[in-house]
Amino acid sequence: MEAWSKVLWLVVVLMVGCSGTRPSNLGVQEGRLAPCPSSPNCVSSQSTDEKHGIDPIAYDTSLEEARDLLEKIVRDMPRTKVVRLEKEYMHLECSSRLFRFVDDVEFWFDEANKVIHCRSASRKGYSDLGVNRKRLEAVREQFNETGQGG
Repeated sequence: MEAWSKVLWLVVVLMVGCSGTRPSNLGVQEGRLAPCPSSPNCVSSQSTDEKHGIDPIAYDTSLEEARDLLEKIVRDMPRTKVVRLEKEYMHLECSSRLFRFVDDVEFWFDEANKVIHCRSASRKGYSDLGVNRKRLEAVREQFNETGQGG
């Protein structure tokens, strides 16, 4: 096998192996999204520690209007696939540009408190260099720019 084909083969293997397996603990259980692992590649609005904690997204419209706006925002994000879309829950898979690492992003609409709880976690690796936090902060910023934020 020529050197260039070995390199190409290695790149293909890396790209296929970077997606990881979809976690089985996703979704809302008793009003909670899954807790973050101890690694720093996860943020959640339901985490209480500084390393993983992030604020939920507040809204002051109906749940349906907030969900529609959030859905529009995430559908415009590059390399993002909506996996599950329900009345009060949304699950996305976001892939990195180069190696196609997959992050699982979840949103749960807590209608009683008028907030959208969010969680973004890498499937593989240890550090995400702040990508998950930046992603959710960018979503919050776009959401609030519409004037629907609470």
